[in-house]
Amino acid sequence: MRKSALFFGLLLAACAAARAQWDLQDSRTTADLRGIDNVGGGVAWASGTNGTVLRTEDGGYLWQTCPIPPGAEHLDFRGIQAFDANTAIVMSSGKGDLSRLYKTTDGCQTWKLVFTNPDKDGFWDALHLDHYHHGWLLGDPVKRQFAMFSSDDAGRTWTRQRNTGLKAQAGGQGAFAASNSSVCEGYFGGIEFGTGGNEGAYLYLTSDTEIVLSDPSSGATSFEHEIAWERNEAPVGSHSESSGIFSLAGRWNLTTVPPRLVTIAVGGDYLRPDDFAANSAWTDDGGKTWHAAQTLPHGFRSAVAYDADAKTWITVGPNGTDISTDDGKNWRALHPDLALREPPGADRNWNALSLPFVVGPHGRIGKLNPHALNAPK
Repeated sequence: MRKSALFFGLLLAACAAARAQWDLQDSRTTADLRGIDNVGGGVAWASGTNGTVLRTEDGGYLWQTCPIPPGAEHLDFRGIQAFDANTAIVMSSGKGDLSRLYKTTDGCQTWKLVFTNPDKDGFWDALHLDHYHHGWLLGDPVKRQFAMFSSDDAGRTWTRQRNTGLKAQAGGQGAFAASNSSVCEGYFGGIEFGTGGNEGAYLYLTSDTEIVLSDPSSGATSFEHEIAWERNEAPVGSHSESSGIFSLAGRWNLTTVPPRLVTIAVGGDYLRPDDFAANSAWTDDGGKTWHAAQTLPHGFRSAVAYDADAKTWITVGPNGTDISTDDGKNWRALHPDLALREPPGADRNWNALSLPFVVGPHGRIGKLNPHALNAPK
């Protein structure tokens, strides 16, 4: 173990340093931020502890502190998903009815409570809305079944998914509410989510199952489709309660025939933030076959995202930022350039990503420096 740590340390030191990519911004809050969603056109929303919701309409030059939703003064808003400058849904995480969804349609002037966790022992981990405003809401297992709810009406109403494929491993399995990115889109409108725990890290992904229905009286046959789930193990984490997949992100590789979905999983053990072991893996077949990264990020990582313009993956965590230009096979660290008077901690203390923004504890918000990823390697 000591030799491995020394090897990786020397390897990272040998890489020419690139500029830290985060320009720090003034959030005007001291809340711990874990939710961030960039809508585009300068609009982004962020969320955090003590019912905190922030909004910007000018690309982060000014962050507005929203009124706290009713009854949410002590809630921990771990996730937020937005449609535009006026409409967003924020998710709190906590045991039982401390997990809630609030929605605004008037730029956070007012909020409406739209859904409360019906499971007294439940705990919500991630909220995801796709481009068609279809919603997915993931919670920790209840009675050994992952809680999964879906919405077909832009988050106004939610329905529990009852499917045997959502069964959790008996020895201890859960998801992590670290960055609201343990859920992402999969193949052709499907969805997938990552887990961890004592039984290891798994990717759950949807597949379309065809059911044949026969009418004995008429002899007629009909076909119906339902969502099914399959589960595949990934080499992330150390089979401990505090380790596993914390974040997923994907991109389509259009150079292959047929196109292939490349998905990156990051995580590790959040109780051992400086540990290099088993903190990143990749797949290019929709999550069926996983490969551990050859050169790992230099610590636990809570969020990952893909920058299409720079063709670069970015992953962040408590002790720093890493990038990959080969679809997660190899990672290298980014560090501030003190000669350019960049803040010495600009690369670290981050929780969640929605490019070009990153958020962290004590109100930290950063914005991607457009020149940083073009630095010499």
